[in-house]
Amino acid sequence: MAVQTGLGEPRGPWFVSPDLPPDGRGGPDGPSGDRAAWSWRRRLLAGLAVVTLSTGSGALAGGWVAGRDGVSGPAAASAAPVPAELVTAAEKTVPGVVSVLVGGSGGASATGSGFAVDTEQHIITNDHILAKGRGEVTVELPDGRRFAAEVVGREPGSDLAVLRVPSSAGLTALPLAKPGSTRVGEPVLAVGSPLGLPGTVTAGIVSALDRQVRLGDNRHRAVQTDASINPGNSGGPLVNARGEVVGVNTAIATIDGNGSIGIGFAIPIEQVQQTADTIIGKGG
Repeated sequence: MAVQTGLGEPRGPWFVSPDLPPDGRGGPDGPSGDRAAWSWRRRLLAGLAVVTLSTGSGALAGGWVAGRDGVSGPAAASAAPVPAELVTAAEKTVPGVVSVLVGGSGGASATGSGFAVDTEQHIITNDHILAKGRGEVTVELPDGRRFAAEVVGREPGSDLAVLRVPSSAGLTALPLAKPGSTRVGEPVLAVGSPLGLPGTVTAGIVSALDRQVRLGDNRHRAVQTDASINPGNSGGPLVNARGEVVGVNTAIATIDGNGSIGIGFAIPIEQVQQTADTIIGKGG
């Protein structure tokens, strides 16, 4: 059985592959070779059974290994050129993305991401970040400045929340994609603060639309992507090559809780826009 491990204890639900029966057991009839292949496939798919919310817990620390000069190794394959439109999209998006920090000082805490949606400095993020942490909500801007954030409203059923920071923050509002305009196969960028590393950009494509994923007690229709999403990415934007937000990064499927395997899920922009408009309309 897949086990949630790693940073924090996200309330990750189970994601059952459509290629498996509901109980996760069984296999096709056939020769022993077919059964062996099915057994291998079953073990692999069973490892994909956990979907974890991509929230980082308190006392989060990121680490990496840098290459050393003079160390020989296999010749690297030639990297494909990065499309110019993705570079431009990243440049437009990063200034509007923030780190969200909840609680701390010995209490329950959580970290995630968020992004500005208007000139009034409203910020969209995931509700599960606020639910996991306890205490004051702080937003850290790309330039390192920090502001206490007002919680305008929360919608646990949609796993969305809206914050607001003072106008002096001067965040760049990100444009939202038109409803129904997202297409399978189009390139996208996931932007956020995975493992406490702000302004991180990863690239991929839209792998599927309307993917049914159970988060907590609710089922969500999600945008599936292979852009790398990790703890701390929750609440950050998934943007297309035009820099338009197509979804809010929320969860990933993992093998034994070991991080991103290229199966991530984002709340579609249609739901995000509707929920955010409702929250802002009620809370100001």
